[in-house]
Amino acid sequence: MAMEGSNRQGQSDGRQERLLWVLSAATFFIFFQAYMVAPLIPRLAAVFGVSAQMVGLIVPAYMVPYAVSTLFYGLLSDRLGRRRIMLASLFAFVVLTTLTATAQSTSQLITWRLLTGLGASGVVPLALAWVGATFPYEQRGRPLGWLFGAMAGGMAFGSVFGALLEPLVGWRGIFLAVSGLGAVLIVVLFPHRRLLGDAPSGTAGKLGDLFAAYGSLLGSGRGRRTYGYVFVNAVFHSGVFTWLGLYFAQRYGLGEAGIGLALLGYGIPGFLFGPVIGRAADRWGRRWLVPLGLATAAVSSAVLILSLPLGVTTLAVIALSLGYDLTQPLLAGIVTDLGGRRGGQAMGLNVFALFTGFGLGSFLFGDALRLGFFSGTGHLQHRAVSGGPPRDPALSLRDGAPPDPALRLACTPVPIPHFSGRSPARLHSVPKSGADNQ
Repeated sequence: MAMEGSNRQGQSDGRQERLLWVLSAATFFIFFQAYMVAPLIPRLAAVFGVSAQMVGLIVPAYMVPYAVSTLFYGLLSDRLGRRRIMLASLFAFVVLTTLTATAQSTSQLITWRLLTGLGASGVVPLALAWVGATFPYEQRGRPLGWLFGAMAGGMAFGSVFGALLEPLVGWRGIFLAVSGLGAVLIVVLFPHRRLLGDAPSGTAGKLGDLFAAYGSLLGSGRGRRTYGYVFVNAVFHSGVFTWLGLYFAQRYGLGEAGIGLALLGYGIPGFLFGPVIGRAADRWGRRWLVPLGLATAAVSSAVLILSLPLGVTTLAVIALSLGYDLTQPLLAGIVTDLGGRRGGQAMGLNVFALFTGFGLGSFLFGDALRLGFFSGTGHLQHRAVSGGPPRDPALSLRDGAPPDPALRLACTPVPIPHFSGRSPARLHSVPKSGADNQ
């Protein structure tokens, strides 16, 4: 009997592991198509005969609806179950990505991107919620590392190969290829659909009660601090990453291909080491790794000010990415512990804060650069660290004292280099995602 129970447990674990791989692949392609768009802006502007600024609207047209709709997908998943919502969202991603390739004007392209943002945003947050419901808190780092590593890889390869593949297959061909691979994922996912889970019992209630749950998530100090860290961290990383293309063009004279390869390093740490970082969080606790990530990001941004060889600057970009991978995925892991029976809503609010920060960071840092010298890059990270980690378990796997106060001195205000007034539209890139490693 014990042997049979052990075999059944092993089979269950194996199915969960395979489902984790499929969800990671889906996450990769969703983020790939989100980030492949920015390098295509110059080509799309030429194709449709409009300005790059006009075509550039396809970025917020996707990001803003994606952020807002995650709140409602969390509600729906807690009412109807993750299985139905995730399969429907992945199907919408495939169909709408295909329809994007049929666009005959900029307005049609923007419309399809807006609808894709609405339709595709139910997969990643609910995959993260599935991890929270399937794995004990002390074992969530590794599976969250897989998902956030997939986000990082999708961001990195999408930003690069969007530009490199367009001359070979055309922009329509890129969208069709991503759509086809998404359809393959639906076929692979379908046999594992029952593992995604139904709606938790006792969570239906009235719609007003469900929205009130968001208030309860923000009602505790731990919840406010955790979501606040997610938002501020997203503002910082988005603001810096969005304008790195312009930075490499003006300081080193790189073309589009060179910029893409330089930015590829921003996703490498998460793609390769996401599960390793997750295991480290499970073993040693998030309260040590999150402040280390904040300090790493601040120091890396400071290095970008200096006149250094291109190779050194590229390493600084990789280190900046490592700072993200040591913070955002681990914060998402904390969020999975906040939601309780309403994990979908908790993760939906996390992704909303993340993507809102992405959009606001790109906008704020862009305005600051147009005004000239901007000293906010390291300052945001400095504030995050100097304020000290939360004095409760919000940044800790286990209860205990916060990290050494010496970490508060690890970051100092760092200015972004002064750029000229050259239009950034041609070189605009999109921030990393994430979902993140939970």
